[in-house]
Amino acid sequence: MLTSLMRGDWSGYLFQILVRVLVVFTALPFHEFAHGWVARRLGDHTAERLGRLDLNPLHHFDPVGTTMLLLTGYGWAKPVPINPMYFKNHKTGMALTALAGPVSNLLLAWVLLILYKAMVVLPYNTFTYTLLMMVQIMVSTNISLAVFNLIPCPPLDGAKIFGALLPDRIYWSVMRYEHIIMYALFALIMFTPVLDRPLALLTGLMYRLLDILTGFMDLLLRLL
Repeated sequence: MLTSLMRGDWSGYLFQILVRVLVVFTALPFHEFAHGWVARRLGDHTAERLGRLDLNPLHHFDPVGTTMLLLTGYGWAKPVPINPMYFKNHKTGMALTALAGPVSNLLLAWVLLILYKAMVVLPYNTFTYTLLMMVQIMVSTNISLAVFNLIPCPPLDGAKIFGALLPDRIYWSVMRYEHIIMYALFALIMFTPVLDRPLALLTGLMYRLLDILTGFMDLLLRLL
């Protein structure tokens, strides 16, 4: 990752970081709010009681995960506190609550992609070009955030989603080493290209799916 950045376009990279700041103030709070909202619907009011069921980005800032998002486009927010003891089925409740985060980012990416396609009809100039680039980066970063968090690796949402399929003994044994696995994952993303290709492939596939799901905008623009 760092080697590729040294060879890349630093001005473009810095522009991406600036746009990702907008993602930090929108996508991450939306992601964590979705976790807390679904948990509350399933009977757990922990996030609401602790003041985390809101869209204030400062409440969801995670030093490691947010920094990763800014630098790489992949990352996580400060996890909303969830108490599975309130769920009728502990692991199923955790899986549904975890799934809400990535789904919320895909929903946000879908809305932003609709906005992007609507803006294409605007007169072309430097301002509209910059605006289109910003929205495009926000779309791809939201998709990246969703795809990354679906990796079945603690502390990511995917570990809780796919963990519902594991026996309790194995599931809780893995979750005990959550912080160690987190820093190992951080090192893989930042200093090696191991995950670059699979993440890029999955992000591209998801982008194409959302492009299909916003196809009605393409049809509408052709009719105008």
